[in-house]
Amino acid sequence: MFRATPDSPKLFDNRFVDAFSRTPWFLVPIIWVPIVCGLIWRGSGQAEWHWVLMQVVLGAGFWTGAEYWLHRTVFHWEPEHALGKRFHFIIHGVHHTWPEDKLRLVMPPAAGMMIAAVFWALAQAAAQGLSPWLSPTWIPGFFGGFLAGYINYDLTHYAIHHVSVKSMRLKRIRAHHMSHHYNTPERKYGFTSLLWDRLFGTL
Repeated sequence: MFRATPDSPKLFDNRFVDAFSRTPWFLVPIIWVPIVCGLIWRGSGQAEWHWVLMQVVLGAGFWTGAEYWLHRTVFHWEPEHALGKRFHFIIHGVHHTWPEDKLRLVMPPAAGMMIAAVFWALAQAAAQGLSPWLSPTWIPGFFGGFLAGYINYDLTHYAIHHVSVKSMRLKRIRAHHMSHHYNTPERKYGFTSLLWDRLFGTL
């Protein structure tokens, strides 16, 4: 499953390291769904359910903005230095080079954990800064919704590349995303939501 094949070429010379660059889609729900459930459960112990539900919805909405921002600024940042070019290729260029590679489509768990840790730290800092107006108890529910948005993103991304989709919504997402891949890689950065492309003129 994790060996180099014509459909999933080697990214690293070291076989052990290269194996960690490949991630089957089903690891996403296996790893992240229990974390999301735990966060929402924790939030429900700190606030009424209607507040927790609102936090989850806000977190999922916030994910769409983070998804756009990460894709546009981090994943498509191509520095001139050779090391920077290599970094760009590893985190996102590989997907544009081999867009149909089933094992390099969803985020590897280790990389996902690091990105999640950064956003968790930002949420903690925001809670401290907004403490006169906002209770820190919003963080578990909000972050649970944020990670649920990520799960939706990664699984939807896999589906539009590798599953025959029938829903009109998924067909629209597929058309938008394939245009980003094959026609306008400098535009159409949004995926689960086109709102940010519209707002920032990259539609």
